Amino acid sequence: MDSAIDTHAALAALEWQVELGAIDAIADAPVNRYDLPSEAPAKPAQAQPAQATAATPGPPAAQQADGVAMARQAAEAAQDLDALRATMATYEHCDLKRGARNLVFCDGNPAARVMIIGEAPGREEDREGKPFVGRAGQLLDRMLAAIGLDRQSQDPAQAVYITNVLPWRPPQNRDPKPEEIAMMLPFMQRHVALAGPELVVLMGNISCQAGLGKRGITRLRGQWAESYGRPALPMFHPAYLLRNPQAKREAWADLLSLKSKLGGG
Repeated sequence: MDSAIDTHAALAALEWQVELGAIDAIADAPVNRYDLPSEAPAKPAQAQPAQATAATPGPPAAQQADGVAMARQAAEAAQDLDALRATMATYEHCDLKRGARNLVFCDGNPAARVMIIGEAPGREEDREGKPFVGRAGQLLDRMLAAIGLDRQSQDPAQAVYITNVLPWRPPQNRDPKPEEIAMMLPFMQRHVALAGPELVVLMGNISCQAGLGKRGITRLRGQWAESYGRPALPMFHPAYLLRNPQAKREAWADLLSLKSKLGGG
């Protein structure tokens, strides 16, 4: 009986860590921390260089500005969504691209009245090359179905178009850095302009940071604003709702607000 309880507890703990983003192993074999010495061995003395060089935690400001300028120029040159996808695939100034498997561009119907903008791909999205395909995506589909919307619909009145602020997965599912958001923002702005939705849904803090220039989703959610030149509704990200089921009540209120805005009563 005790072993069964321990097994269930271990599986529950593992699932919780996966939801928090701890999904990548950091060693080839498990380590028993209780067998490690209580004190770390002293490091051998190393010769100090004659002149220390200051560490640079991020890209220089000039390099970042050049990356943003190149992104803006490339995005503005794209005349349709296929061209924008191809342009983003060849953009080499965002380091996230080097660690990702796939470019995650979009899913759904580009002619939809509603465009949903998420944050960044997770593990499943990176593997399949589509946004919102994991557990959070399954919850999103159920949320949309509750108000008569479907990403698979060919009818623009019932369809949704889905994308993310960042097209590449950040390592360990960490939050995107401000410079990464800034580099990809011109592509996001062009993406909205080319798709031409009537309104956008900003799901999560990162989407609000990119689209509204502010964070604090618990304060912003449910309050219609303007983003990308269109009415915008900030909402909790489905991944947040999986961790905080008590917030589904507020999410339902936001879905009803979205339905009302679309003229659905």
